[in-house]
This record gives sequence, C-alpha cells and structure tokens, in this order.
Amino acid sequence: ADFNYGADEYDAEGNEEPKALPEGSETMPYIDESPTMSPQLSARGQESGDGISPTPTDGLGTGGERDAGKGLEMRKLVLSGFLASEEIYINQLEALLLPMKPLKATATTSQPVLTLQQIETIFYKIQDIYEIHKEFYDSLCPKVQQWDSNVTMGHLFQKLASQLGVYKAFVDNYKIALETAEKCSQSNNQFQKISEELKVKGPKDSKESHTSVTMEALLYKPIDRVTRSTLVLHDLLKHTPADHPDYPLLQDALRISQNFLSSINEDIDPRRTAVTTPKGETRQLVKDGFLVELSEGSRKLRHVFLFTDVLLCAKLKKTAVGKHQQYDCKWYVPLADLVFPSPEESEHCPQVHVIPDHELEDMKMKISAIKSEVQKEKANKGQSRAIERLKKKMFENEFWLLLNSPAIPFRIHNRNGKSYLFLLSSDYERSEWREAIQKLQKKDLQAFVLSSVELQVLTGSCFKLRTVHNIPVTSNKDDDESPGLYGFLHVIVHSAKGFKQSANLYCTLEVDSFGYFVSKAKTRVFRDTTEPQWNEEFEIELEGSQSLRILCYEKCYDKTKLNKDNNEIVDKIMGKGQIQLDPQAVQTKNWHMDVIEMNGIKVEFSMKFTSRDMSLKRTPSKKQTGVFGVKISVVTKRERSKVPYIVRQCIEEVEKRGIEEVGIYRISGVATDIQALKAVFDANNKDILVMLSDMDINAIAGTLKLYFRELPEPLLTDRLYPAFMEGIALSDPAAKENCMMHLLRSLPDPNLITFLFLLEHLKRVAEKEPINKMSLHNLATVFGPTLLRPSEGESKGHLTLASDIWSHDVMAQVQVLLYYLQHPPISFTELKRNTLYFSTDV
Repeated sequence: ADFNYGADEYDAEGNEEPKALPEGSETMPYIDESPTMSPQLSARGQESGDGISPTPTDGLGTGGERDAGKGLEMRKLVLSGFLASEEIYINQLEALLLPMKPLKATATTSQPVLTLQQIETIFYKIQDIYEIHKEFYDSLCPKVQQWDSNVTMGHLFQKLASQLGVYKAFVDNYKIALETAEKCSQSNNQFQKISEELKVKGPKDSKESHTSVTMEALLYKPIDRVTRSTLVLHDLLKHTPADHPDYPLLQDALRISQNFLSSINEDIDPRRTAVTTPKGETRQLVKDGFLVELSEGSRKLRHVFLFTDVLLCAKLKKTAVGKHQQYDCKWYVPLADLVFPSPEESEHCPQVHVIPDHELEDMKMKISAIKSEVQKEKANKGQSRAIERLKKKMFENEFWLLLNSPAIPFRIHNRNGKSYLFLLSSDYERSEWREAIQKLQKKDLQAFVLSSVELQVLTGSCFKLRTVHNIPVTSNKDDDESPGLYGFLHVIVHSAKGFKQSANLYCTLEVDSFGYFVSKAKTRVFRDTTEPQWNEEFEIELEGSQSLRILCYEKCYDKTKLNKDNNEIVDKIMGKGQIQLDPQAVQTKNWHMDVIEMNGIKVEFSMKFTSRDMSLKRTPSKKQTGVFGVKISVVTKRERSKVPYIVRQCIEEVEKRGIEEVGIYRISGVATDIQALKAVFDANNKDILVMLSDMDINAIAGTLKLYFRELPEPLLTDRLYPAFMEGIALSDPAAKENCMMHLLRSLPDPNLITFLFLLEHLKRVAEKEPINKMSLHNLATVFGPTLLRPSEGESKGHLTLASDIWSHDVMAQVQVLLYYLQHPPISFTELKRNTLYFSTDV
C-alpha cells in the first residue's frame, strides 16, 4: 500500500498513475503531429492481458484473417477508449455551461453578478462546441456498442473535423476569456465561489457521482481536446485496411485536423512557447524538489522546479482522487533576472521565526511512539483501518516537522523587484540549488515574461517532468524500503588535503533524520593551513538515517559579512560529498576508515555504529576503582563526600564559564576530550583542575552526562523506576505531588543528595535560557533518560524494538525530570522531616 497523505493544500501523492479512465485532459497540450499510439490503446491492452504490438500473435487462423481480426479488435479498443474520454469531455463542457443560464438571468437585474458582455467573453463558443460533440457522441456510441466488421464511422470523424473552425474562434478568444474570468473572480465573491467549484458529472459506470473542478481548468479542456482527436485519427488509420470505406474519410479528417493544428500552433504549441526558451532552445527540467517557503509570515511547502532558464515555484492543486494532479504556479523568476542577495542586503528581509528545539524534540518522540504502535499493530495482525489511521497521524506529525524544522535561509531575488525566502534544514542542499542555478546562469540567458497560456503549459509540464514525487517524510516509504539506522554513529574526522591555498578550515556532518537532512556536528576551525588535521570524534544520533554528508568550509572572519541572523551561514563551502550508510558494512564493532572526494579535496574519516539497544545498556559494575561505572554509594563512601567529586567539579566549571554557552549539555563535546577527562577522573590524577580549566566546556558537560550514563544503576534507581512511571501518570495534582515527593524520599541518601544538587544546577542553567537557548524542557530531554533509564536486567522486559525504547518510556522519563525541575526548591532536610506529607506507600 502507498500511504502518501497530504497536508497544507497537498494531496495524496501516490506513485502510481490514477487508474480511472483517462480523461481527455492531458495537462500538457503537446501538439504532436507524428503518428503515435493513443494513451488508451496501450493502457487497455495491458489490462486485458495482451501486450499490444503491431505484429500479430499466433493462434488466430491464417495470416490475413488474423490481421483483419486483430485490426478490427484494435479499432474497437481505440474507439471505446476515445468514447469514454469523449463522455468525460461532454460532462466537462456541460459543467461549464451550467452556471451560464443563471448568470445571464441575473445580468439584466439590478444586481448582476456579471455583465452580458463578460458572460459572452468567458463562455465564448462553449455552447457550439458542446453541441458538436454531443451530436458526434450520440452518433458514434451505438456503432461501437453494436460493433462488427461492417460498421463505418469515418463520415462522423470527417464531419467533426469540418467543424474545427469553432475551435479556432475559441482559441483566439481563450486568453481574454481566462483574463476576464480572473478579473471577475477578484472583483465578485459570488462569481469566485461559482468558478472555484464547478460540479462535473462522473462517467455512467463510475462510482463517483460528481467531482469539483475550477473554471480555469475547464476552459483549458477544448485546447487539449483537439490534440486528442488528432492522435485518435492516427491510431484508427493505423488499424484500418486501405480498402475499407472508412479509410479515405479518416485520411481526409486527419488532413483537416493537422492543417488546423498547424494554423493554431502559434497560439498553443508548447514547443514554440512554454517548452522552448526565447532563443528557441528546448526548455528542460534540470532539478526539482520540495522546499519550505516563508510566504506572508507562514511556512508553506512548495515544489520548486529549475528549468534551463527559469525557476518556478509551485504547489499541487487539490484534485479529486483519480483525476490528473496539476500544479499551480505561485511565482517564477527568469534566471537572467535572478540574483542571490548578499547577507548585508538580506538584513531587510523578514526575520525567520525559529521553532524551539524542545517542540521539535517533542514531535520526534510523538512520531517514534506512533511508529512503534504501527509495528505492534502489524505484529498482532491488527486491523488495516487502525494502521491506516496511525499512518495518517504519523504523516501529519512528520509533515509538521518537515515544515517547521528548517531554519537555514535561502534567498532568491528578482532584479525587477520581488524577493523570496526558502528555509532549508541542510546547507548541503542549499549549495546544490545555488550551484545548479549559477551553472545555468553562465550561459547567455535572456529575460522574458511568460504569457498566461505559456505559463499554464509550463506549469502543466511540471507534473509529467518532475523527478521527486513524494514529500520527503518516512511515512511515504514503502514497507519494503530500508527503514534506515537507529542508534549512534561514531565518526572521527581525521584530515583533509587537496586545498590550493592556506585557509581557515572546518567540517560539518549532516545525516538524514525523519526523511530530511540536518547538521549534527562541526569540527573546530584549523587555522591557516592546506592540510588540516582535526582528528576529532563525534557521536551522532541516527533516527532512521541512510546517508552521511560531509561539508568542508572556509571560515569567514570578515565582520562586514557576518549576518545578524544566527542561521545565516556565510562561510564558503570548499567541497561537499556524501556516502550511503550500509547497515551491513557499518554494523561491525571495529572502526571503518573511508575517504570522501569532493571538488579535488579528499577528507579522511572513520566510523562505527552502535545500535540503540546496545548503547542504552548499563553494564553491571565489576570494578571498584575509579568513578565511571562504579556505584555512587561506593564512590561517595570512598571519597567521604555527599556528592561525587566528578559531579561537583564538572558543575562548578560549567557554572563558571559555560552557563551562557549556546546549547550547553545539548551540543556534544569532542569524544577524544571526554575520554581524556574520563581517564583523569578515574585515575584521580592531581592535574584534574588544570585540565578542567583548559578543556572545551562542551567536553566537560559531556563528561558529566557520560558519568551518569555509565552508572551501573540509574541515579533514580531500578527499584523505583516502575513507581516513577506510575507517579508521573497520575492526573490529580495533589496525588502526584504526594507520590513524587515520597519517591524522592525513598532514594538512598547519596542518590538523593546528588540528584538535588544536579537539579538546582540545571535550574540555574535554564535561568539563562534567553542566552544559552536551554529551557527546562531541553534539559529534561537531555538528562531524563540518563538519570532514569533502567539497567540491563531491569529493562529486559521493555526491550523490543529500538524505536520502541525511544518512544513511550523516554517521554515519561523526560516528564519525570521536568516535574522536579518545575517544582519549587526541594530541600533534603525538609524532605526527610516532612513524613506527614507522604502517607502513601510506594
């Protein structure tokens, strides 16, 4: 099944073509005068199980009979397909005519919706076209239904061709009809309502009684129809014997049709207008994809198409199921007029409203929780309706994430005035778009303005030409597609070479998470070198990831170019590359070394992967020396302290110089630094204080987190874990308060005193949230699982799917810590004294 739900004016975007009868409404009027198989022909043939080919199949009697029989069958196939699309076309014309009578009736009253002149312009020649086709259909239908070798219908096609002059009049008026309809819509609400939803009758044998179509789309149908009739004449002639009475009549009809097409090609031929550039070269699609546009202050998902000489921004129109989907052009910029504003020019642009991290994290957890519910339903052979509902919910949440997480601005400016702003989550993608546009701009391009017909044809071509079919969310993946990796990727960025001149260089790492790419780590800047040696290790959390990207930048220190907007990256990309994360290759215990070549630069790195359930294990403690992985009671007893020395020292250092560091505790420190600090604390080295004062603050924060993560038992203990889970789920505030305080009181003294010490520190960090961007919720998300997640023996019952662990339990662990962080100060002595408060037992 294909679960591709839409949102924000996006429809379900299935990969498969709609299976409804093809209507006479290809969105693209390619006026092709060469013989070709009709779309119906090939579709029908496959449905009935016989691949249609010009060569006759065996088993149909003698050669002559076989050819005649096959030809007769083919003519019937072509005609029944054409009749079906003719019926749809007549219904469309009928729908267009339906509002005409009441509009005419009001035109002579004191409150006309439209004037008679406007009605005449908009509906020009529609009635005549309708009558011609209705008569043709009524004459042809019985002939196809009572089909045999003696049936003739060439005269009907000849008559239809002779009436094409009406179409010439329609085409000449088409542009002004469209413009009039648009103006009337803007100035008259009543007409706007009518023109936005015209009801088209479904075919006789269809389940759908009506579909809603806009007037603009219906006015385009006659233009489209002429081409279809010509194609059908080609096909009929192909399968009509030369000595058949219909043959000369069909030939005549085809000649008239082709001459007619040639005469109006100046008006509608896409090869000479929209699909060719002003210089007459073919306009090709170079790149397309989904981007978030900031439009009038709100985020909208757009499908952006880059053609040879124009960038076009579109959205998918809402259409009924089984109907051709069409794009609606929001704006376009000829590449000759397109410029990228520099950061200083961008200062007047709208400020980007960035969604707080904790809201994004919350949504990720919700999605993970739904994913595990879907897995459970599947495992229990659950109802497909329930799974469908969950998948729909998951799509909505993932769509929200896709829309709200990008924050890197990508600005497009039209020399003639207007600027546009996209938001991307990946600088890699931003540079891909920029490079593709700049490459095309090296050619000699001309500026131009597209007429409304040209624009319509170009937008119509988008649906057929697009290469990206689905919104990039994981719920659009098929079940048999790789789900990607969940867990932790350890990456060491070693070095790079191949730079032509010395520069200040650094790298960033991006991985795809929830369907889109995000930046996860950044090396330090290596100053003034052609061969940077970073040798930095990072632990990157993977959430369904399939690729790793490395970008190499030259650091910009020019004050004039530094932008006030935090997310504006002004550093120059020197090179970029990506590799697939192959689950088999990556999932070994050993480091795997690799090189990414980019733009003549080679970056060396190593990586290894730890699955989430492995990385979440707390290993039982065998050692009694050192502090990491040793019970907290053993350490405090040995040190004769109430709070372990490592906890006190790290917290003191963070409060001294890291409390205003953006993303403190969230941004991971360099893994090699953390390992060095771990070794020093374990050895109780006398140089600890010197080393702490020199060390990067994120490494110190990382060491504190690692200490709690490596405790053989969580700080809030295995024994009380189920009770914490139950306590946080209570609804009555008084009961919850009673229970949560009682649980603290039940902790061993070293655990309780250390927990309260850490709690007060985290509250002080959150007080600086305007500067460090770390809210109580952010801190709870970072520390909750670290302080609560049960050790191996306890969590056996919980360990099912990697994504399971990351869902319901984690959310509850975050909520427990958040509860205490939001609680008024808790004093150890008060807690111990105040037993009256805690009458309930665990």
